[in-house]
Amino acid sequence: MSKKCINTEDELQALLSDERTRRRGFDIIVRQYSAQVYWQLRRMVYDHDDANDLVQNTFIKAWEALDTFRGESKISTWLYRIAMHEGLNFLKQEQRKQTIYMRADDDDTASFFMERLEADEYFDGDDYEKSFQKAILTLPEKQQQVFRMRYYDDLSYEDIAKITGTSVGALKASYHHATKKLEHILGEEE
Repeated sequence: MSKKCINTEDELQALLSDERTRRRGFDIIVRQYSAQVYWQLRRMVYDHDDANDLVQNTFIKAWEALDTFRGESKISTWLYRIAMHEGLNFLKQEQRKQTIYMRADDDDTASFFMERLEADEYFDGDDYEKSFQKAILTLPEKQQQVFRMRYYDDLSYEDIAKITGTSVGALKASYHHATKKLEHILGEEE
């Protein structure tokens, strides 16, 4: 018996909506989106092991929330939103842990995550990539999110708006401010 290749979002949603084929549909989602979800989270938390844990949490939450998925957005957008919330919750917990030992201002937070990035044995970026990541860490949290989704994940403003619940105009302004700040920071380092 040959298995039919699932090619479209509609076919995948049909599998998910039928109780008999739901598990197969979800297995396809995991195979199809694991790498994207991993890199989204990895860019947020800067640690391989933490990103892997968060990927697992994301797919567990997605499985548990499968009944609430109505197909009004793409599956990737829905997963991205779950992953973003998992990553943000993790970062908030890490910041709370960190404030036990130090004042939680932006410089301390950026330093904390930069140290984690540099200590990560899986990070293979060069000096420029480290400078770039450090510069991203200086941005306000919202600008970091928007910049990563637009720059790394090449998401449209419309998709980012669905994920974050922010207007397209505000996202464009946020991305513009982020790129200007990054240009300024990286220009000073040259």
